[in-house]
Amino acid sequence: MNVSHSDYRADDRSAGRPGGRPTRVGVLVAALLTACVAFQLNASMLSPALKSIEDSLGATSAEIGLTQTAFFTSAALFSLFLPRLGDVVGRRKVLAGMLALMAVGCVVAALAESVPMLFVGRVLQGASGPTVPLCLIMLRVEVTEPKRYGTLLGVITAVNGGVAGVDSLAGGFLADHHGFQAVFWAMAVVAVFATVLVATLSPESKAPAAHRMDWPGVGLLVVSVGALLIALNEAGKLAAADWLLTGVLVVVSAVAFALFWRTEDRSRHPLVATRHLKRRATWATLLTTVLTMTGVFAVMNGLIPSFAQDAEAGLGMTAEQSAWWTLTPYALAGLAMGPIAGRLAATYGYRRVLRIGLVGAVASVVLMIVTMPAHSRVMLLVASILVGITYAGVANIVLNGLGIVLSPNDNPGFLPGLNAGAFNLGAGLSFAALYAVKTAAAPADAASEGGYVAGMIAGVVVLAAAIATSFLIPKPVTAETYD
Repeated sequence: MNVSHSDYRADDRSAGRPGGRPTRVGVLVAALLTACVAFQLNASMLSPALKSIEDSLGATSAEIGLTQTAFFTSAALFSLFLPRLGDVVGRRKVLAGMLALMAVGCVVAALAESVPMLFVGRVLQGASGPTVPLCLIMLRVEVTEPKRYGTLLGVITAVNGGVAGVDSLAGGFLADHHGFQAVFWAMAVVAVFATVLVATLSPESKAPAAHRMDWPGVGLLVVSVGALLIALNEAGKLAAADWLLTGVLVVVSAVAFALFWRTEDRSRHPLVATRHLKRRATWATLLTTVLTMTGVFAVMNGLIPSFAQDAEAGLGMTAEQSAWWTLTPYALAGLAMGPIAGRLAATYGYRRVLRIGLVGAVASVVLMIVTMPAHSRVMLLVASILVGITYAGVANIVLNGLGIVLSPNDNPGFLPGLNAGAFNLGAGLSFAALYAVKTAAAPADAASEGGYVAGMIAGVVVLAAAIATSFLIPKPVTAETYD
């Protein structure tokens, strides 16, 4: 059953508002947009600064990559239950708390003098994982007209692909001129500002049928997903992997999930009713999200910036220069396209617009692969803009929207939370899988771009799988004006 507009309005009325004053949508959008910006800085501002962190802490690329995986793993795990907690205790409270914990993580990372301390900071920052879905649910409470909601959904979600390029530019500048610590201090300032805005300018809302949290279910699901994520990351090390540990973790994950399923069948207040997990709207959406992120995230946030900065196989740019040529135009294109994509999805169909975006993303990455041997800055720029339009501006927007509009009436935080976890799971898998391919295929000649090309070809294959699974997603009838 699809979410109806009336269900979200009833949801809002159940929370109540002091004095019955209506919320100004513009003010709410500003607060939610700031929250999404704060989260996005944690995800993308570090991309041009990874080399600086590696040099400053005397670490290896693998160790720094592990801290990135830690952030996305943490974000995925927190996303599994925080949206549901928002249904129960209030979404404003949960969102403000997430942002405050993220700010603490930024401070810890800024003060880090070792990889383990940086690791802890990144895990704390991951508490902000479900920021975007929580913001979209809060927006849906206030805006029920499909086209208007689609447009505003696009506005808010567009920053999820990069904050108009400011994040990567600022990250590169701060890393080049003030060290990586300045990047984390900048994140902390924005996180505190977002916390204040959300706590003071957004209305509270809850789900009327949500009264208790299923903490046993939360624990089992977190163990299951967490063990699987660690196993996949270990497997990504290929020859250096501890395969016994990987096997044990896979078994732990399977056992924990079996216990979770049994617990949810017997619980009077399940975190996720098993009937919802069996819905095509659930598993097809989540699978498409994971595959999309796995195929494209490390390409734009890892392989391409690294190729641009590689003095032997690539273009030998500085961190700041690589941001100007790749991440900034990518983010600007996504930001410009986002509101248009949201409105088009509500008008012509979420699934149709999603597939257009995915096909375009495949074509754009293929263009990168074909033109990479030419070492052309212009072609790198063009391809980055195209990926920004097709993935960040279309596919990313629609996938976030589907998590909201396909969520069941009696548990509105369920699918958005799992979908946010799928985004972060895919991002972590992308770094593990595509970098593993890059390492395995790297030629003996350090001046060859073969490793980068191999990693990107792997991304294209995974994106093709995402296109196939997108045909299994059902139509969100109540969220579209298209028949």
